[in-house]
Amino acid sequence: MVFLRRTLLLRYLLLSTMLALLLFVSSFWLPQGGPRDCGSPWQPCLNFYHQTPEPPWTPDWWAEPDGVLSLIEECPGQSFQAWRLLLYLKSSLAEDNDILLEPYLQSWDQLLKFMESLGPMVSFFSQKVQEKVVLIRELSLKHKAETHGKPAGLQPPEAFGLKTEAYHSVRSMMEAELKAGMVSFSHRTDSGCRTLLRLHRSLLWLKLMLEGLAEGPDADGQYKTPGELGRDAYKVALAPHHPWVLRQAAEFVFLALPNRKYFLQLVCVENQQEATPILRIMIHALNLVHTQTQLLLTEQDMLELP
Repeated sequence: MVFLRRTLLLRYLLLSTMLALLLFVSSFWLPQGGPRDCGSPWQPCLNFYHQTPEPPWTPDWWAEPDGVLSLIEECPGQSFQAWRLLLYLKSSLAEDNDILLEPYLQSWDQLLKFMESLGPMVSFFSQKVQEKVVLIRELSLKHKAETHGKPAGLQPPEAFGLKTEAYHSVRSMMEAELKAGMVSFSHRTDSGCRTLLRLHRSLLWLKLMLEGLAEGPDADGQYKTPGELGRDAYKVALAPHHPWVLRQAAEFVFLALPNRKYFLQLVCVENQQEATPILRIMIHALNLVHTQTQLLLTEQDMLELP
C-alpha cells in the first residue's frame, strides 16, 4: 500500500514537473502577453465587452454531404455555442477569396470556450491561442492609432480597426505588414502574419480532432477516445513544429481529456448518431476557412515563417 501511494505521488509530481517545464519552454517562442496584461496602451481589456446573443441560426447553406440539414440550437448552461461558431466562420469568408479578420477572431473566441471546457489540463494550449488572438487585435488597434494619430485606450472590439483598416482581412494585413517590413522570413517577429500561421495550425488540430469524433467505430465496434484523437491530430498539425520537450509534455494533456460523452454534450446531443450531422457541419465550416487561409499563406510563401 505504501509502495502504491509512493508510485502515484511520483506520477503526479512528474506530471506537474512536465507541465511546468512545458509552459516555461513554450514561453520562449510563442507570442507574449494576454488578458493578465490588459490595460496597457496596446493591450485592450476584452472581457468587459459582451455581445448581445443572436438568435439560433440554421446553417441551411452548409448542407450535409448526404443532403440532410440540421438545426443547431442554443445549448443552455455552457459558454461554447456551436451555432455561434458556425455563424462567425461563415461571416469570415469574403467573396473575393479573402478571410475577414474580425469574424475569424470571433470564431476563435468560441473555439477557446470549447477548449476551456475540456478542463485545466488543456489550458497551456488555450492560453497560447488566447495570446495570439489578443496580439492580432492589439496590432490592429496600434495600426489604427498610428494612422489616425489617436491614443488607443480601452476600446470595444468594433473599434479595433478590423472593419475597414489594414487589418480588416488576411490579405490586407499581409500587404500592410510586408510593406512595413514587419514580416521576416529568416527570424521571428511578432507580426500578425506569423501569429495567424500559428492559429492556422491550431485550427487544423481542432478540425482533425472533430473529424475523428465524427467517425464511426472500428471493426470491433470500438470508438477511439478523445485522448487518442487529440494525439493523432496533434502529430499531424502541431508536433512537426514543436520541440521534443513540448511534444512529450503534450502527451499528458491527451491522457487527461474527458470522455467522448462529454464532447458530445458540448454540442448538445446525447449520442453519436445525433452528434455526427452536427460535427460534419462544423468540420465543413472549419475546412472552408482553413483551406482559404492556407491559400492566402501559400500566395505569400508564409507557411514556414520562423
